[in-house]
Amino acid sequence: MKLRTYKEVESFLFKQLPMFQRIGPKAFKKDLKNIKFLDAVLGHPHKAFKAIHIAGTNGKGSTSFFIASVLAAQGYKVGLYTSPHYRTYRERIRVNGAMIPKKKVTRFVNLLMDLKVFESSLKPSFFEISVAMAFNHFKDEKVDFAVIETGLGGRLDSTNIITPILSVITNIGFDHTEFLGNTLKKIAREKAGIIKKNVPVIIGKRQAECEGVFTSIASKKKATISWADDDPVKWSSKFKKANPAYLLENANTAFHVLNQILSRISQRKMEEVWLKQLPHWGFYGRFQWLSSEPKVLADSAHNYEGLQILFNQLENIDFDSLHIVLGVVKDKDLEKVLPLFPKEARYYFVQAMVPRALDRQTLKKQSSKYGLNGRSYSSVRRGLYFAKQKSSNGDLILVTGSIFTVAEVV
Repeated sequence: MKLRTYKEVESFLFKQLPMFQRIGPKAFKKDLKNIKFLDAVLGHPHKAFKAIHIAGTNGKGSTSFFIASVLAAQGYKVGLYTSPHYRTYRERIRVNGAMIPKKKVTRFVNLLMDLKVFESSLKPSFFEISVAMAFNHFKDEKVDFAVIETGLGGRLDSTNIITPILSVITNIGFDHTEFLGNTLKKIAREKAGIIKKNVPVIIGKRQAECEGVFTSIASKKKATISWADDDPVKWSSKFKKANPAYLLENANTAFHVLNQILSRISQRKMEEVWLKQLPHWGFYGRFQWLSSEPKVLADSAHNYEGLQILFNQLENIDFDSLHIVLGVVKDKDLEKVLPLFPKEARYYFVQAMVPRALDRQTLKKQSSKYGLNGRSYSSVRRGLYFAKQKSSNGDLILVTGSIFTVAEVV
């Protein structure tokens, strides 16, 4: 079978392959067998570039964008692999900010079809194919560096066949506990699976529960280890005003990574790049203002730590009433996250257009147990529409709860 158009290829990727965003845990592979096979079939493209490997519960996406954009501004050709996507599949794979061309995606999937990969007993997942495509594209483009974000965990993540020049772990929190463990130590051990022998590792945030895990594994691997928050950067007032506190924390991690790769680089230069270049890189869904009249803010915070940071940040914004368009996924620990939401807000319960999305009526019912009240709406856009209708000029509308909810409005 030959797929002739990008639309056909995209449909095949989304509908035919096991995809975590669509079916959840059933798509998760507990070994690296498939990605190693794909990599071998393609001639080991992961060996063709210098990689920076980034894991962590929160902040790995923004940290990846920060690092890639500055390296590109320094004149390097830089690949960037992140997941999931917000607007189009192609934004997962970029070179100097430019998305992988449609024809390259089509050509790659047809190549694997010619090699009978999809007919084999391996049955590769959507994520495994995406990682292989990214590595192959970066090889073809002869990138100088590739910034590679893990998808889930670290030790068994498909990206973990690389031997990077630097490993980065942003922070550890509770997310995907069914795969990674139900304690911070267990989760840290899985994330620390990206630490390689003799490869330096930078930890973004020093956390007492995880510190021993990281130092022990780094010691066994003879990997030098450092913590970015031990040496916080004093950002300019302009940069601090333009970014919420959690993005400044991720920028701090990126700053230390870049200093290790490039020796010394001007802090002012980094700030200029991040203020001017990030929109070009498709930096969506992270404390993103969609409009000022009315005030509409989208943030893809979806776990306990991420939501805690988000609501702390809202305290720095002036508004009258708060309207929250909320949609989550089925495997979310609602008993843990719903108590974080403010009871005084007006809620618009929605369901994103992915099978993993929690039913909006179920979300409404569960939320009411925590004093969160409102109405349910048939789509994210419809929920946002009615939030705008019911809000006043001085109010704030927040769209949050999952990446998939935010993706439908950014």
